[in-house]
Amino acid sequence: MITMHDIIRDGNPTLRARAQELTFPLSDEEKELAHQMMEFLENSQDPEIAKKYRLRAGVGLAAPQVNVSKRMTAVLIPGPDDEIIFKHVLVNPTIISESVRLAGLAEGEGCLSVDRDIPGYVLRHQRIKLRWFDLEGNEHVERLRNYPAIVCQHEIDHLNGILFYDHINKKDPFAAPDDAVILG
Repeated sequence: MITMHDIIRDGNPTLRARAQELTFPLSDEEKELAHQMMEFLENSQDPEIAKKYRLRAGVGLAAPQVNVSKRMTAVLIPGPDDEIIFKHVLVNPTIISESVRLAGLAEGEGCLSVDRDIPGYVLRHQRIKLRWFDLEGNEHVERLRNYPAIVCQHEIDHLNGILFYDHINKKDPFAAPDDAVILG
């Protein structure tokens, strides 16, 4: 079981490296890591389990965050009434198209690997077309917008050695184009 002790923190060089592509079939170890990453997200979103194991709630966890420099990330986005909006392990994810319009979260972004609050808008593409492979090597393509698109872009950044605060305007952290969508 992955806990907060397994998640590396800002400053570890793995977080700034470009992760390696995975090849199919995945090894048993790679599949097990995928399952453990998704299990962490499920546990982190369960208030009782999260409290018991002192887990910070997360909607995404990339392999580099557990010190494995491979292009794999788990994403679990809950919706209202215990509905799941998006739940997948993304292997070798690629954004194949993106909107010009930008979007950001009003409260900014956080990260399980960054222990401090860094205020500011993290502007990302409001809509993306995402391609990824599942654990069996099947290709998937899906259009995402708003929060799911933002989460997936954050996770793909991890695979490219980029952290969310790299996107914040250093001179004016809350600067945004007039047509940007700021999600409350």
